[in-house]
Amino acid sequence: MITIRLNPGDIGRIRFALSPVWEAVTSVRALSNNTARSVHGPWLQKVRPTIEGDDLTLLRALIPPAGYIPDFITPAPPRRSTSFESGLAAIAATPYDLVTDELRKLQQDTPHPLLPDLIARPGRALELITSALETYWRRAIEPDWRRMRALLQEDLAFRLDELAAGGLERLFRNLHPSIKFTGDRIQIDRPFSCDGEPLAGQGLLLVPCVFTWPAGLAVTGAPHVPTITYPPRGLGRLWEDHQDVTDSPLADLVGRTRAAIVSHLDLPMSTTHLAHQLGVSAPTLSVHLSILRNAGVVDSRRDGRAVLYHRTTLGHQLLSASTALATTA
Repeated sequence: MITIRLNPGDIGRIRFALSPVWEAVTSVRALSNNTARSVHGPWLQKVRPTIEGDDLTLLRALIPPAGYIPDFITPAPPRRSTSFESGLAAIAATPYDLVTDELRKLQQDTPHPLLPDLIARPGRALELITSALETYWRRAIEPDWRRMRALLQEDLAFRLDELAAGGLERLFRNLHPSIKFTGDRIQIDRPFSCDGEPLAGQGLLLVPCVFTWPAGLAVTGAPHVPTITYPPRGLGRLWEDHQDVTDSPLADLVGRTRAAIVSHLDLPMSTTHLAHQLGVSAPTLSVHLSILRNAGVVDSRRDGRAVLYHRTTLGHQLLSASTALATTA
């Protein structure tokens, strides 16, 4: 059991963030665990051939299939940037003594022949680790990052609504079955405990993470910001193929382009992303989106500088009914 105690100052500093680095790190564990029949099966089948021959030995040494992962390779996302590059920069800036301490703990828990040399040369270790993570990210995660990010942003919007509507009790009640909030503490039902106590007053960071599935994970030891990662809502939709609605009753009703828009909005997308997916110009797409929104089939919300479009309940019903009619025709 992992326990995180919160003082009043910590409760006032709870925040959410996305972390591309967390996704890269935890996806290496998904590859190692060979969960082809899991929710990530389609991703595993697609990615394995693309990274075949790549040397993942270093990353597998740092990220074993189970147990401890050095906390410095999953840094807290900076407040002003959640890019993969900012995460790599945070790893590269890790103090050498912290690198050495955490790699020693890893060697004690999960020995590997590469680790002693990394422990002896922490500066070189950081160079090798950031280089390996960057190469892996480009091959395995970046091609699907837009889609993953849309799911994560959808989850964050839901969590913030839960927090606003019912406070911490409601937020943690629906966060993950293994995560409980009682009084001044959060408890995570895990078969091991984290070493060390967090520094007071750092707050708490909540990070939805695609590849954390099916568990909730935590970082608690100083000097790291206390962090809990959890699988986002709607994860089962992430790797689903879009329905072909070219010759469907929905296409007959609203036209092929608008039917394709409705089909593609399994997850929220910006105009730019959706235009790229459909191969149409942004101005043309905007016209179709405006018509669909006025009809109540899609809706939008602002996320920073971007506007994300998503299917409404009516949109889901139209797509489902069209699929059912096409199947029985």
